Amino acid sequence: MKQPKQKQLLLCFLPCLLLICDARFVVEKNSLSVTSPESIKGTHDSAIGNFGIPQYGGSMAGTVVYPKENQKSCKEFSDFSISFKSQPGALPTFLLVDRGDCFFALKVWNAQKAGASAVLVADNVDEPLITMDTPEEDVSSAKYIENITIPSALVTKGFGEKLKKAISGGDMVNLNLDWREAVPHPDDRVEYELWTNSNDECGVKCDMLMEFVKDFKGPAQILEKGGFTLFRPHYITWYCPHAFTLSRQCKSQCINKGRYCAPDPEQDFSSGYDGKDVVVENLRQLCVYKVANETGKPWVWWDYVTDFQIRCPMKEKKYNKECADSVIKSLGIDSRKLDKCMGDPDADMDNPVLKEEQDAQVGKGSRGDVTILPTLVVNNRQYRGKLEKSAVLKALCSGFEETTEPAICLSTEMETNECFDNNGGCWQDKTANITACKDTFRGKVCVCPRVDGVQFKGDGYNHCEPSGPGRCTINNGGCWHEERDGHAFSACVDKDSVKCQCPPGFKGDGVKKCEDIDECKEKKACQCPECSCKNTWGSYECSCSGDLLYMRDHDTCISKTGAQVKSAWAAVWLIMLSLGLAAGGAYLLYKHRLRQYMDSEIRAIMAQYMPLDSQAEVNHANDERA
Repeated sequence: MKQPKQKQLLLCFLPCLLLICDARFVVEKNSLSVTSPESIKGTHDSAIGNFGIPQYGGSMAGTVVYPKENQKSCKEFSDFSISFKSQPGALPTFLLVDRGDCFFALKVWNAQKAGASAVLVADNVDEPLITMDTPEEDVSSAKYIENITIPSALVTKGFGEKLKKAISGGDMVNLNLDWREAVPHPDDRVEYELWTNSNDECGVKCDMLMEFVKDFKGPAQILEKGGFTLFRPHYITWYCPHAFTLSRQCKSQCINKGRYCAPDPEQDFSSGYDGKDVVVENLRQLCVYKVANETGKPWVWWDYVTDFQIRCPMKEKKYNKECADSVIKSLGIDSRKLDKCMGDPDADMDNPVLKEEQDAQVGKGSRGDVTILPTLVVNNRQYRGKLEKSAVLKALCSGFEETTEPAICLSTEMETNECFDNNGGCWQDKTANITACKDTFRGKVCVCPRVDGVQFKGDGYNHCEPSGPGRCTINNGGCWHEERDGHAFSACVDKDSVKCQCPPGFKGDGVKKCEDIDECKEKKACQCPECSCKNTWGSYECSCSGDLLYMRDHDTCISKTGAQVKSAWAAVWLIMLSLGLAAGGAYLLYKHRLRQYMDSEIRAIMAQYMPLDSQAEVNHANDERA
């Protein structure tokens, strides 16, 4: 007989309630600073909403607006002909709304559609801050939750009343939302963990989780392979109360005699997959990570999980060991080590892997207990916001110590596009199309750029100039230059000691102006009696009268005949020098060959006499023996 729906759900979540009855939930906060008016100026805490896209690593300034109608933002503002879109040059609008009557996410969605850049929800109860989470999964809410892109935060009732009072009194309320310290960034490596689930039939949240894992696989593996991050997956499990371990419900939802349980995927104990099937697959995925990590390739976990989602879905009745084994084989994972890691799910004993997971669910230090699935933890702080690739990557990148971020954090998809508006207030050379404004995930920064191997130096705001080798190739190094009659002149000197210096034939500061020097008028050339001078741009021309030839180096005129005689004598001397060198070379060669000949003759004569002397000595020795 089929269990009533309410009883099934109670049994399904009873283990969870027993496990977390003493849970310690930590609300993740960002800083909120009021800059005006003076009466409420100061810093306050606000709780980050668990949807939308918080600007992790950055900050946002805006003006707070409290609507006169639809103050709970449960209806569309278009019904009241209200818009919060900022005018060009104005600060973004932060909409303050009241809590109550509808989901937090719906309030933010209506505000976003009306043009608000961020939403502050004022609590209606005097209580500590709580996390604004998404509503239970349903088709209608899933449509707008997925499209929320603005950040949101919950503020206390008391602070909300102060904001409303200031606005009603006619004050302009300006404040900054700051997420730069929402994630600690102590060093050049980020540690993060994802609390997930292999169940693909748990509704909208499961669909979003599966989509995120597939989308984030690429960036995650790049970061892990580069040694920039240390990632670890986790899976939530619960235990069944000892008095119910032999019940049908616990047997279908748990392994190891009720020690490790998961809710029934379809919430129907009479059909489909059981909760214990989910626990076994969760265990398998944990062991895939452990085995891959032992071989130095922990990123293989992302390959297995994404492949399993695609090849072994519950809807196609392939969520089983056979399909999992085929994925494991295709990835080259050692199946024997995997089986040893998983152990026996029917044994009446603890499973070390799952026991470690249950212990890890309890919060330590600044991290609270894991009670929301899925949960992302970055540098021991729980992430709040939309589980989407660019948003999560921004949160990870904010966890690096500044200037140590990997290249993927500086990619175009991470840019905030603040440089589009008035060049971000940074230095710019419009002629050369060069700017010091640089978009990053933390927001824009004004840093003198490096262009074609040439580094610019300066403060980045008012001044940047090229320096070092090659500086003259970039807009002539900021120096004077001009082209006339096919001749180009530049005052740029490719040396650090001298920046701009007018070239020979010019005078001026070298930056804005270089004037042609009239060498003829200033009597700097053609001063010989026979010379006539004509000034040209950047130079001069000097000629001699009659048949005389001008010698520029000596600034004098000589006869062409004399020049020809000198040229003839120069040719004669050159020929004589060449002959002398040839004779000397021939003499050295003759001397070398003669010496070789004499040496060979002496060796021949010695070779004729040396054997006779040796033979005489031998004969003499024989005579003595006789």
